[in-house]
Amino acid sequence: MSREPLMTMVPTTVETATGRVHELLAATQARLGFVPNMYTYMANLPGVLEGYLASYDAFRSTAGFTPAEQETVFLTISRLNGCRYCMAAHSMIADKKSGVPADCLAALRAGEVLPDAKLNAVASFTQAMVSARGNPGKQAVDRFLAAGYGETQVLGIVMAMACKTYSNSVNHLAGTAIDPQFAPYALD
Repeated sequence: MSREPLMTMVPTTVETATGRVHELLAATQARLGFVPNMYTYMANLPGVLEGYLASYDAFRSTAGFTPAEQETVFLTISRLNGCRYCMAAHSMIADKKSGVPADCLAALRAGEVLPDAKLNAVASFTQAMVSARGNPGKQAVDRFLAAGYGETQVLGIVMAMACKTYSNSVNHLAGTAIDPQFAPYALD
């Protein structure tokens, strides 16, 4: 899943940013202790960074998924979109913060069936949504609902797809280098 940059992009850093972008990058630095490389490219168009952060935060706080389910969604989308940066970042979050079992994380990274039935239902429906560009068919929706999820979670997948469109696309264009914090989880 390695990708060469598709264009030359100059990162916007906390030091070079102004206005709202500076506020967002400085807040990220304070919260995480670093600014992810991906953010420095998104910052080149403030609406991209703001859109990403808004959709990311809304997904995390309103989509009705547990932290492990959230990472399952993000990892499934990022794998299908071939985003090596997001695969590394979300694998680290899955392992260190979100409580995704090791066997499920390995299956997610490999695109295999997950040994946990609930997480597998999330991954399967997410894959159906992404593969069908948001039109997975009634049978896929019915299976997801039968697994115990509801309208909120279905719409949550839509929100996650929007969020990952920002991040996966920017990473493809920029060929974003994986931050040292995520490097142990790189697939290549």
